[in-house]
Amino acid sequence: MIEHYFMCPHCWQEISMLLDPAYSQTYVEDCEVCCNPIEIQVAFEEGELTSFEARELGQ
Repeated sequence: MIEHYFMCPHCWQEISMLLDPAYSQTYVEDCEVCCNPIEIQVAFEEGELTSFEARELGQ
């Protein structure tokens, strides 16, 4: 698992998530600070993070 830090697109606080480098994925997770939903899209190539995107989802 890889810990990745980024800014929440809702509250702009720095948060972190554990990412599994075994595969690329898209999923929704709530911000640990403001509890708003964030769509996370990650891509890995040979175990290295090649793309990370955190998008705001409407409530």
